[in-house]
Amino acid sequence: MMKEEPKDWLEAELQNTLDEDIEIELEDAVLSSEIKRIYRDSHPEQMPRKLYFEELLRLQAELINLQDWVSYHKEKVVVLFEGRDSAGKGGAIKRITQRLNPRVARVVALPAPSDREKTQWYFQRYVPHLPAGGEIVLFDRSWYNRAGVERVMGFADDEQVEQFFQDVPEFERMLVRSGIRLVKYWFSITDEEQQMRFLMRIHDPLKQWKLSPMDLESRVRWEDYTKAKEEMFERTNIPEAPWYIVPGNDKKRARLNCMSHLLSLIPYEDVPQEEVELPDRVFNPDYEREYLPRELYVPQKY
Repeated sequence: MMKEEPKDWLEAELQNTLDEDIEIELEDAVLSSEIKRIYRDSHPEQMPRKLYFEELLRLQAELINLQDWVSYHKEKVVVLFEGRDSAGKGGAIKRITQRLNPRVARVVALPAPSDREKTQWYFQRYVPHLPAGGEIVLFDRSWYNRAGVERVMGFADDEQVEQFFQDVPEFERMLVRSGIRLVKYWFSITDEEQQMRFLMRIHDPLKQWKLSPMDLESRVRWEDYTKAKEEMFERTNIPEAPWYIVPGNDKKRARLNCMSHLLSLIPYEDVPQEEVELPDRVFNPDYEREYLPRELYVPQKY
């Protein structure tokens, strides 16, 4: 067995120590020790960090290949991300788009409808965000707001909800017939996991912005959301656009499983690539760089 060089061993040890120190510093800064203990007890089989990042980078590389295929063949892809508050939708979207070209893959997260939008056909405000050829659109919540939060919180009455359930299957069939590849994900977490994540957000100043009064109210209405979700699946799980459920209690595994599944649904393949060559720099012997005033520069504090 080859003996490890002292330098290699030292670098590895320093890196491990640094990672541990960073993790402890961040956790101590934002979480109470009691919440940390409860969270670790609830998640005893954490995915090894090294394995997670290896798989994440591998899948992100495949997503770049998918992006190139979509762009080359002028395909149109729509991916809906739904689920309870704090289920991990945003984290999954962030990892999917992290290394993609924002001109090809974009995220749509619409605010509450305006007074004008409330008078429009329900699907109207979503239509302008649908993809053209060569684009991927990821909806961080979608038209399924009507079947979930709007229904449970009383923003839509029974007649509006029923009309939605009658319309949405045909609306999605129209999208598919137009050439859009439509994928629908529901991120599923347990009651206990959502409570844990809400508590962590309350005690984490970097995440408190994620907690809205609506989020807190959703805790009270957990069972109402469950009933609404079950009817939504029953009435909108159509062959042309089925639902796919992502178990989300383990955030890292949920992200990887979603990315892997999305790649498996689309028959992408390698496409021709132009070779990139760096051109030679043109030097002009008469050119002199002009002096710029010091006040134009950002202060060098670091």
